[in-house]
Amino acid sequence: MKKITKQTYLDWYKDMLFWRKFEDKLASVYIQQKVRGFLHLYNGQEAILAGALHAMDLSKDKMITAYRNHVQPIGMGEDPKKVMAELYGKVTGTSKGMGGSMHIFSKEFGFYGGHGIVGGQIPLGAGLAFADKYKGSDAVTLTCFGDGAARQGSLHEAFNLAMLWKLPVIFICENNGYAMGTSVERTANHGDIWKLGLGYEMPCGPVDAMNPIKVAEAVDEAIQRARRGDGPTFLEMKTYRYRGHSMSDAQHYRTKDEVEEYKKIDPITQILDVIIENKYATDEEIAAIDKQVKDMVAECEKFAEESPYPEIQQMYDMVYEQENYPFIS
Repeated sequence: MKKITKQTYLDWYKDMLFWRKFEDKLASVYIQQKVRGFLHLYNGQEAILAGALHAMDLSKDKMITAYRNHVQPIGMGEDPKKVMAELYGKVTGTSKGMGGSMHIFSKEFGFYGGHGIVGGQIPLGAGLAFADKYKGSDAVTLTCFGDGAARQGSLHEAFNLAMLWKLPVIFICENNGYAMGTSVERTANHGDIWKLGLGYEMPCGPVDAMNPIKVAEAVDEAIQRARRGDGPTFLEMKTYRYRGHSMSDAQHYRTKDEVEEYKKIDPITQILDVIIENKYATDEEIAAIDKQVKDMVAECEKFAEESPYPEIQQMYDMVYEQENYPFIS
């Protein structure tokens, strides 16, 4: 694994803080009805992305996930202004405003969605890995899903074939404790989701996903296994979301005290504590990072606000090829 240095901590702090503030801004403009439809925020789960990216080779590795998917493409290299524009439904967005919050997509940067069907991305991730193996590439696909999706039958089908064909895929369950409003304990007779891998003799295990170092170590080991041709790994990332399942979630299923308890191990705070304790940055330098993040978010908002909406014709252009359907004008 790449060495974790002073610069790693500074980058993690800046990136995770930006992702958090980016999502906070989306929550703000959603209330103003500038973002429509559903909106699922990543607040609290940032260490998973930060740690995974540290272990990945972004020149070839891929990622696919569900609908809590705004910051992942940003981490993979996509322009955050285009991501926010997509959420606004603007033509300058990653899918020209046609995908919206739940369907962010950036093939250029190896991010394959953003999928609204619960668990639908699990076999797709295995398929991406199959394509890489078929082509002789040593690229690895990280396939992320929530604890609710772990109860879908498609997971078992994908696990079976991934092990049978030794596919270079890492299955990552982002277990934030609740499938919408249903706790993990109410959906199975055990709370250890990672044990689902045992039935397929798949390397598997739990990870403290509030700490990016633990995530980076686990993902690196899994990536190296996949690159050697030894097949998939299943990791249960034990994390927590600070906001509701979506913006429409009243969160009656948990107490405010529970949320506050998890905020004591906030991944951003953990990294900032290391920076301060080791004197990796002065108070002034930390304040400068905070301001830079604030300015970056404001720039994204300005870009999205000022971008135009798509023309009606675009709905047809993105479904039909003009030359094959000349009747469309």
